Amino acid sequence: MKIDVICPLYNAEQYIGKLDLSLRTQKKVKIDKIRYVLTESTDQTEQYLKKHKRYYSKIKKENFSHSLSREEEALKSNADILVFITQDVAIEDELFLYHLTKDISKNNIEATYARQISKYNNIEKYTRENNYPNQDRIVSKRDISRLGLKTFFFSDAAGAISTKVFREVEGYDHKRLPISEDMYITYKIVMKGYCVKYCSDAICYHSHKFTLKQIYDRYKLTGKFFKQNRYLDQYGTTESGASMAKYILKRILEEKRFLLLFRYPFDMAARLIGMKMGKM
Repeated sequence: MKIDVICPLYNAEQYIGKLDLSLRTQKKVKIDKIRYVLTESTDQTEQYLKKHKRYYSKIKKENFSHSLSREEEALKSNADILVFITQDVAIEDELFLYHLTKDISKNNIEATYARQISKYNNIEKYTRENNYPNQDRIVSKRDISRLGLKTFFFSDAAGAISTKVFREVEGYDHKRLPISEDMYITYKIVMKGYCVKYCSDAICYHSHKFTLKQIYDRYKLTGKFFKQNRYLDQYGTTESGASMAKYILKRILEEKRFLLLFRYPFDMAARLIGMKMGKM
């Protein structure tokens, strides 16, 4: 099946060369078009795209939206599968896209997402482990009572959706979502009766060193998202956060990373307070 890759870019000079090459050297897949969405930047990203004659659309900074910017490109696509990635994802496997997309539209699977690993030995390493284990998982509507909010977990940092189903569920409903647009659409896909697969063999690297302020800001946006979409609260947003915190602490102790214990309470507090402030 034909694949379109949709990738938002902003000041992506340090990423674009390696990312573009890694996409164009993928094997056993048919990429129809790589659709870069360039937010006005101050670095050399656009010069790279022009020099290498890459397709891209350009938007003003104030017009960028995690949901709308992706949706606009998705609705232009004539491919069978939409692959969403972010600029800071590092792909080192030439079969990455194959592993990610090979089961789309089989056995009622209409969305898939990749395994993301952090290259840093920080708390994010453990959040990635918790969200992206080493075993595949397929979820559907019948798993809601068991998994709660995790039923709708998906990441468009490295994920794929059938174009037909994306259009059927009407994408992001033309909404300007502050964050978590991937959970928003996954909820609709699952509630339509389709399955979502986590592909543990589609491995990429996605690493950050966030400050406490950056974590707070992200979780404040997440809280705002849940405030705008209160129907998701019934599936256990608080329980999901508590489970993550317990897992992180357990792994810190198992690996004897005692220096991280100094960071741990402030990191968890930034998440919790940010979420609460966002919901206010």
